[in-house]
Amino acid sequence: MLPTSTKYLIIGAGMHGLSTSYHLALELKNRGLGSGKDILVIDKTGIGAGASGIACGVVRNNYFQPAMRELMAHSVDVWESDPKAYSYHPIGYMQISPEVMHSDVATIHEQQQAIGYPSEFIEGSKDSMAYMRGIFDDWQAKGITSVLHEKKGGYSNNMKCMQGLAAKAESEGVTITGNVEITGVDFSGKSISTVITNRGTIQTDYVVVGAGPWVNSIWKMLDLPSKIRVKDGDKFHENVQMWRYYCLQEGTLGVDPNMLKTNDGKMPPVIHVDTDAPLHSDIDGGLITDKMWGIYYKPDFSFDGVQGGGVPYDVDSIDENFSVDPYGTESPDFVVDNDFINMWCAALAFCQKRFEDTRHLYRGELPSGGLGALSPDRFPVFDVFRENCYMIADSNHGYKMLGVGKLVAEEIMGESRKLLEPFRFRRFEEGKLHPVSNSPFPWS
Repeated sequence: MLPTSTKYLIIGAGMHGLSTSYHLALELKNRGLGSGKDILVIDKTGIGAGASGIACGVVRNNYFQPAMRELMAHSVDVWESDPKAYSYHPIGYMQISPEVMHSDVATIHEQQQAIGYPSEFIEGSKDSMAYMRGIFDDWQAKGITSVLHEKKGGYSNNMKCMQGLAAKAESEGVTITGNVEITGVDFSGKSISTVITNRGTIQTDYVVVGAGPWVNSIWKMLDLPSKIRVKDGDKFHENVQMWRYYCLQEGTLGVDPNMLKTNDGKMPPVIHVDTDAPLHSDIDGGLITDKMWGIYYKPDFSFDGVQGGGVPYDVDSIDENFSVDPYGTESPDFVVDNDFINMWCAALAFCQKRFEDTRHLYRGELPSGGLGALSPDRFPVFDVFRENCYMIADSNHGYKMLGVGKLVAEEIMGESRKLLEPFRFRRFEEGKLHPVSNSPFPWS
């Protein structure tokens, strides 16, 4: 039976909801203010049913934005605190880039050094090729003039992580309940007093929203603006759409994950390649694109193959009838198509000779894809609305941000966290937007 009241109600049983519930339970216990029994997590489906359950699981610090680098350094520390429970593989991460991104990536490396985040930066076409062939003797990507090799980070098996995180929360007394869909809220003054669901009402003192791509639905229930004013430099942009959706493009090549081992027989870092070199089909040689493109890939025994993705695309058909559901692989509209498959497989062959003639091994029987809700500057919003509702709106950066839940739990306890300050909602009105890089990815 669904409880009719709880002190803390957390909406969403993905990365942010589960992480916040676990760390909030610890905070309550350590401060003598309660326990996990004061926390209820609800989800419209169940644990990891949304974006967290289909994420590629990459954990990286590679961000052009200083605030994101600092936040991710904190999150990597949390990942490292319990790698077994989080199914975390600390294999490192590589950003491999063309000249147009050289200065951006150099800045990232400089600031990683400033915050003590270990990485190595290789510059120039010749040295970049030599470095990569020292790792993979079949490396052949063209148009590369820098390599940023992060020695920390890696990836996590997403559903194993979600189950491990849920177990940690439940061990502290947290209740996690699925098949509970939010249909509305009631207010007492400016604060939320009751959350209305398909299974009854829940009275609560405090609400945490970690709804991932469903953020816009909760946003509307809280009567928050769908269009906002954004200051960018000296200019003001009126009626900017608050949440814009992007379709995620990922897939799996059905090969032995061990085929991606390095020259010395070890598991490689996560590989991320951006380049402006023309990409041609590995089947018929036809031009796929002569524009900037990017992919990422890694060996993954959970996916049973080499798994990764490419640049998401903007969903430009959003109107009042737009729906996130059905989500992920259940959607007829937002799963990858042959264009992505052809591009990604050709890009793998572009990077490494071992992927030539492997296009037929793409696991097309496993549909993939999903939607992410991005803010106007494409970065998260972590803030309190309606006095007692903490919104964790990750702007599709979320899975790697395991540590955000710990920081949010501390803020709920009344301790402001500097790492979260750059992500307040007021930054749009104040013009404190996160800087934009030259990456083809909207969140880099």
